[in-house]
Amino acid sequence: MFDLFKKEGSKVIHVNDMDPLLGKVNLIDIRETYEVRGGTLKGAKNIPMGNLLQTPEKYLKKEEEYYILCQSGARSSAAVRTLSKLGYQLVNVAGGFGSYAGSKRA
Repeated sequence: MFDLFKKEGSKVIHVNDMDPLLGKVNLIDIRETYEVRGGTLKGAKNIPMGNLLQTPEKYLKKEEEYYILCQSGARSSAAVRTLSKLGYQLVNVAGGFGSYAGSKRA
């Protein structure tokens, strides 16, 4: 169905494996608001990376799992590494929105 694997201690899924999960998982797009205006994945909540890293407790619960999306996968990877160390359960959406080939855009 989809390929969820661990990379360097973090869970990772490729953006093109996300379609079956959309609407069923907590998906956060950490791009800036102006970037998200060009589209995002269906059901994604936009929380810019700076806001998320400054006050994660405002947006995340440690007992829930979140999928983190950005444009290319670089920012989401960095955010997942940082926030995982604080005890949050996160999955990096590799490839980012720029690589998305599916049809479930919002």
